[in-house]
Amino acid sequence: MSVADRVPGVSEYGSVDPAPPSTESRITKLAETLLNEETKMFERMRAVFSLRNDRSKEAVEILCTGFTASSALLRHELAYVLGQMQDSHAVPTLIDVLSNENEHVMVRHEAAEALGAIGDRRARPVLENFLHDPLPEVSESCEVALDLLALCEEPSEVKW
Repeated sequence: MSVADRVPGVSEYGSVDPAPPSTESRITKLAETLLNEETKMFERMRAVFSLRNDRSKEAVEILCTGFTASSALLRHELAYVLGQMQDSHAVPTLIDVLSNENEHVMVRHEAAEALGAIGDRRARPVLENFLHDPLPEVSESCEVALDLLALCEEPSEVKW
C-alpha cells in the first residue's frame, strides 16, 4: 500500500476523521475495542468511526455507552459523531452529558452542538437551561444549538 493510499480521506459525513474506520465490522468486537481502557486510543477511535458508519440503533447505543470512558478526548469524539449521525436515540444520553457539570467542558460543548445537529425538540429545555452557563464554551454552544433548532423549525427564512 502506498503512502497516498494511507492518507486520510473525506468520510461519507464530509469530515476528515482523526483515524480511519476499523477494518473490523462485527459490532460486538467494535464495542469491545471502544470500551477497553487498555486499548490504544487510535484503535478506539477507529472503532468509533466504524460504529458511526454502521448507523444502526445498536451502534448508537454502543457509542452512548462509551461516555463511561476515562478519556475526555474520546468522550468528545463520541458526542461529535453522534451529532454527525443525527439519530434521535442519542438525545437522552447527550442531554445527560450536557447536564453533567462535572463533565469536561469540551465534552459538554460538543454534546450541546450534537443536540442542535440532531434537531430534536426534546433538547430545547436543557439547551435553554445551560444558555447562561458560566463556561462560555457551554453557553455559546447552547446558543448555536438553539439557533439551529429554530432554523430547523422555521418554515421560512429566519431573521437573525
